[in-house]
Amino acid sequence: MPEEDDKYPESTGRRRFVKGVVGSASLAGVGTATAAGINSATAPSGAGGGIRQFMAMENTAGPAPRGMPQIPVEVDSEGYLKGIWPEVKTKTQQGREITVAEMELGGVTYSSEWFQYCGVQTYPGVQPKADQDNYFRYSGNSKFEWQNDAVSEGDKMHVDDFSDYETWGNGIGQSGLGKPAQGSWRSQDVPPSGTMPIQVIRSKRIEKMAQNDEWLSASTSKGFIANLNKCTHFCCVPSFKGLAGSAVASAQDKIYCQCHQSVYDPFNIVKKSFVALPRPEE
Repeated sequence: MPEEDDKYPESTGRRRFVKGVVGSASLAGVGTATAAGINSATAPSGAGGGIRQFMAMENTAGPAPRGMPQIPVEVDSEGYLKGIWPEVKTKTQQGREITVAEMELGGVTYSSEWFQYCGVQTYPGVQPKADQDNYFRYSGNSKFEWQNDAVSEGDKMHVDDFSDYETWGNGIGQSGLGKPAQGSWRSQDVPPSGTMPIQVIRSKRIEKMAQNDEWLSASTSKGFIANLNKCTHFCCVPSFKGLAGSAVASAQDKIYCQCHQSVYDPFNIVKKSFVALPRPEE
């Protein structure tokens, strides 16, 4: 650096010493702050929370830090779709008893804590003992014309609504990849601010994937797969083939979030980990 650009006086031994002390103090401060951040992130003060592994629709592009959590699906004897809710039990966490919803499913520990992010940890439906029936219900004003025309908000999703899933298309990307719908879960008689948004896709690809995968065999049914529809970046609501503009991110055949162009692949389910946020004290 030229001398005229140096705002400090000529270098001396004392100057080097002072700079070293200040630099060490700064690094120590960073280390302390980092440690405090890790401790606060992994030591929840409410009920549940902490580092959890979960099964996700892989994030393939954009700023989202991880995939969106999958919701295991089952179809009842009348053909209506439900999300599987884990078994409710109590366990000891940090020396106190808490209620959790957790079970082994398809070789994976499935927990309600998968959904404790983006404020959902405060929603009534994520409480393990919430009085909900677990059926998937359609939302209003969806991104899909077929849904807005054929069903009403609050109707339970039914297998027959997706009968054309092998050929369905809406002009976005390739037809026949799967038929999507948007809805809610565990949110009956809950205000919009506390509604858990979901997305469901029925696809032949999911049927084939489930034939040779223990987790997908247990967590999908009749080609149906579902996810909690909250982008892991800034909590927007993405869609599969719901936005023509998804082509700008090469996401016309994937799940696309228009807020910051995050992209998720519903046909690639991966195991990830994150820090689940604690629920409010029970």
